[in-house]
Amino acid sequence: MTSTFPNISISTERLVLRPFDEDDVPALAEMMNDEQVVAWTTVPHPYTEADARQWITRLAPGERTGGRGIVLAVTEFLTQRLVGIVHLKNTDWRVRSSELAYVIAPWARGEGYASEAALAIAQWLFHDQDFERLELRTAADNTASQQVAQKIGCISEGVLRNAWIARARTEDGTWARVRTDVIVWSLLPEDLAGVGEQLADAHGFTSYSDWN
Repeated sequence: MTSTFPNISISTERLVLRPFDEDDVPALAEMMNDEQVVAWTTVPHPYTEADARQWITRLAPGERTGGRGIVLAVTEFLTQRLVGIVHLKNTDWRVRSSELAYVIAPWARGEGYASEAALAIAQWLFHDQDFERLELRTAADNTASQQVAQKIGCISEGVLRNAWIARARTEDGTWARVRTDVIVWSLLPEDLAGVGEQLADAHGFTSYSDWN
């Protein structure tokens, strides 16, 4: 029997994690054309507004209704500007485990938004949905994503050798496919103890989340 996550929004002091809507199309297309996003994800390049609209209207909702996970837009609480994406995927309802992926817009990096959003959805997954494991997978050279995993308390479990295809710029400006190792991280409910307070101290936001 397939289960599904509820259609929810999650709020922190600085962020709102909510379902995408069509007004997000231009900002999503701009964000997904950033070079770091192209390098470390499998998104089409160039990423058009048609791609963004398909993601928002069909693919992202299908992740939830199909029981595979949930996709949420991450926005600034004050400005409502699109900060990024958090995506729970490859969900195993019997094991109560899911995998987390995230993307942050280039203008919003360095503000602690990725770790704040990741922590918020992890807390919701464990406390509200009674899940027992959250997994992250980061390319071996994607140090920014690895730092997010470490900040929210993840434990490195090992390396999958030659398990991912990233993209890198060539001398003529085109993109080439590059094979890379993948680091597997895990987060369990007990790993969250004290993490919210540490992040709050580091970034100046209150360790508080609410969902409905």
